[in-house]
Amino acid sequence: MADGFEDIEALIPVDVLRRGGVNIKTVSINGSNVVESAHGVQIVTDLIFEQIDFSDADLLMLPGGMPGAANLNEHEGVKATLLKQNADGKRIAAICAAPLVLGGLGILRGKRATCYPGFEQTLEGAEYTAELFTVDGNITTGEGPAAALPYAYSLLAALTDEETAKSVAEGMRFVHLMEG
Repeated sequence: MADGFEDIEALIPVDVLRRGGVNIKTVSINGSNVVESAHGVQIVTDLIFEQIDFSDADLLMLPGGMPGAANLNEHEGVKATLLKQNADGKRIAAICAAPLVLGGLGILRGKRATCYPGFEQTLEGAEYTAELFTVDGNITTGEGPAAALPYAYSLLAALTDEETAKSVAEGMRFVHLMEG
């Protein structure tokens, strides 16, 4: 997480994954555990980037929001970690403006991806889908704030199973929302 992140794009996936039993940690790239959202909400993260060995991470997830996505894109450690994660074929997710980080690294070349409308040109080499979320191999991208729940459920299914994701979605009344 970087200052300027989009609140729900960061916290809904964390909430959903934790409800599904995934051991997910929030990480600050600011040098302290406190990050501030694009809307002025301060969050205390679990960890600080410089203190972590990411080699056992099953998923690296980037929230969108501006200037949060731009701040992530300027962090050399984040970019190096994403390149290693991708080279290892491990999961990466980015939502809203954050796929621009992946596009700039060449991670999206030959993949299908989505992002917040207006950021399509940052998906270098990708086929833009305009979907709420798109999964292509080890990469999951999300469109924006309204996509945070379905994006999170898709990540939960990938890290656990479809039954767990469906159970969490039902418990959160998401299925009911989509039926109404």
